[in-house]
Amino acid sequence: MKKLLMGNEAIAYGALHAGVRVAAGYPGTPSTEILETLAKIHDGSVYLEWSVNEKSALEIAAGAAYAGARAMVTMKQVGLNVASDPLMSLNYVGVKGGLVIVAADDPGPISSQTEQDTRHFAQFAKMALFDPSTPEEAYAMTADAFAFSEKYGQPVLLRPATRVCHSRADVELAAPLRVSAPEGFVKDPRWVIFPRLTFANHIRLEQKLVEMSEEFSRYPKNYVTGGGTLGIAAGGVSYAYVNEALQNLGVSCKLLKVSSYPFPRDLALAFLDGLEEALVIEELDPVIEMELLRLMGSAGQSLGRSSGVKIKGKLTGHTANAGENSPESVSAAVASFLKLNAAPSQPERLARPPDVPARPPILCAGCPHRASFLAVKEAADNAVFCGDIGCYTLGNAKPLDMVDTCLCMGAGITVAQGLHRVEPHKTHFAFIGDSTFFHSGIPGIINAVYNQTDIIVAVLDNATTAMTGGQPHPGTGKTLTGSSPPIDIGKILEAIGVTDIVRADPLDHAAAKAAVTKVLPLTGVRAILFASPCAAKIKKPIYAVDAEKCRSCEICVAKLGCPALTMQNGKADIQRALCAGCGLCGQICPFHAIGGAL
Repeated sequence: MKKLLMGNEAIAYGALHAGVRVAAGYPGTPSTEILETLAKIHDGSVYLEWSVNEKSALEIAAGAAYAGARAMVTMKQVGLNVASDPLMSLNYVGVKGGLVIVAADDPGPISSQTEQDTRHFAQFAKMALFDPSTPEEAYAMTADAFAFSEKYGQPVLLRPATRVCHSRADVELAAPLRVSAPEGFVKDPRWVIFPRLTFANHIRLEQKLVEMSEEFSRYPKNYVTGGGTLGIAAGGVSYAYVNEALQNLGVSCKLLKVSSYPFPRDLALAFLDGLEEALVIEELDPVIEMELLRLMGSAGQSLGRSSGVKIKGKLTGHTANAGENSPESVSAAVASFLKLNAAPSQPERLARPPDVPARPPILCAGCPHRASFLAVKEAADNAVFCGDIGCYTLGNAKPLDMVDTCLCMGAGITVAQGLHRVEPHKTHFAFIGDSTFFHSGIPGIINAVYNQTDIIVAVLDNATTAMTGGQPHPGTGKTLTGSSPPIDIGKILEAIGVTDIVRADPLDHAAAKAAVTKVLPLTGVRAILFASPCAAKIKKPIYAVDAEKCRSCEICVAKLGCPALTMQNGKADIQRALCAGCGLCGQICPFHAIGGAL
C-alpha cells in the first residue's frame, strides 16, 4: 500500500517493518517525530522511551543490540555530540542485533545552535552511513541499515537532513519482515572493551571499511547515469534538487548519486572515467568533493583521462560552503556549470506571494520564562546571566536582554562557574530548563557544590520539553508511552548538597522578586525553582486594557516584549488572539489599567 508520510514518519514505519524491538532517543528538531510516530503505530511489540539524554539512549540501544534485538536511537545532529563517547567505543565492540543511529542534520541551521555534518562522524568513528534524499528512500534505507548493521556486526548511522525529515511523499510500504526473536545476551569477552582487544578490532574495522565500500559500489541507491564530459555528483536531498534542475533546464549530463559512507570507490571511478569537469553539490561540508579528489590522487595514472578531471564545489567557491541548498541555488549552480546562456525553462507556477515580514524569534505570549527573567532582572540587574539551550534562550532578546552566554545543553551552569573564578566579585546566575536539568544539568551542579562555587541556579520549570513540541521528561510524571512517578527537581538539588533552595511561581511577580532577593546575599550554590506550566499547555482568561485608565506610559510594552501587547492610538492594547492570560502585564502596570477580560 501507499501512504502519504513525512520523512520522519517514513523512518518510523521503516523501523517497525524491519522488526525494531527497542527504540530510544531524546527530542530534538528535526528528528522528534520518529519516536512519536512509532508510539502511535506499534502494536505493543516495541519498547519505546524518551531517555534523559542521547548518551543514555545510545547505551540502552547498545544493550538491546548486545542481546540480539534490533534497536534504534534518534537524535538531532548536536545530540550526536552528547552520544559520541559510547558511539566511538561501540563501533570497536560491535553489536549482534542491528543497531541504527538516526542523527538528523539541520543545514541552515533552522533550529539548531550549529551546522554540522554527520558524515564526518561516520568517517571519524569508521562507521557505515546512509544518506537518504527523499522520504521514500528514508523508509527503504532504514531497513537496509538494519540489515547492513547485522551483516557487518557494527552500528550504522542514518543521516536524514531537515528537508527529508519534514517533507512528505507517497511511500510504498512493504510487508513487515519476519524477524526471529532475539537470541538473548551471551557472555563473551568481546563485550568488554580493553586496549588489546581494541587494537585487534581496529584492524578488522579498517578491512570492513574496504568491504563496505565495495558493497556500496553495488548498492542500488548509489548509481551513475548519463554520459558526456561534464558530470555532477550529489548526495542527500541535494540529489533531488539536481534532478529537478536538470529536468527544468531540459538538459542531461553524467550524474553520480552517493547515498552512503564508506565512499563507493569503484562506482566513483566509473563516474570519473571520461570526464573533463565535475561539479559536486552536497550539504553541508565537501565530503563527496574531498573523496573524489582523494580518489584521483590515489588512483594516479590508472584513471587515464580522469586523472585530470577538474573538481568544482565548495572548495573552489562554485557552491556555498555554509547553509542549506535550495532548488533555486542548485539550479543556478547547475546552469552555470553547464554553461547555459538561455534562461532555464520553469514549470508553470502561481504568482509569487509577497515576502513575509521579518519576525524575530521571541518568547510566546504568556510564557512563564518571561516572568522569571523579569523578576531576576528587577532584583539583580547588574549580574551576569548565563543561559542554556531551550525556549529560554530567547530571553536574550530586547527588552529582557537576560542571556549573556549560551554554549550547549547544560553549559550555562558550568560556564557560570568559570566566569565566577575570574570575577568572584560579580553575581553569576545560571538559567536552565527542567528538561535540560535532567539532560545534562545535574553533573554541573554537583561540580559547583563539590568545588564550593558561588553561583545562583535558576531552574525554569514549565513542566514540558517545550521547544521540541512538548515532550515529557522525568519531572512530568509521564513517559513516551505511559506514566511514571515524577522526579522532584528540588529533592535532587537537596540530595546533591544544595542547601539554599527557594520555590516561586514566576507569574506571581512580587513573590518571584522576593525569592530572588532572598538568595542574593547568600553564598555558595543556591537555587531558585521557578515553576509554572508552559503557556501552550494551559489557557487562562484573557486580559484587556481599560483605555480610560491607561496613561500611555508604555511600561508594559517596554518591560515585557510580549507579542500580545502593542500600542494602538496611543494606548496599550492586548491582542485577544495571542493573550494567554498570564496576568504579568496587569501586575506591572502602575495605573492598574490592565485586568482580566474587561
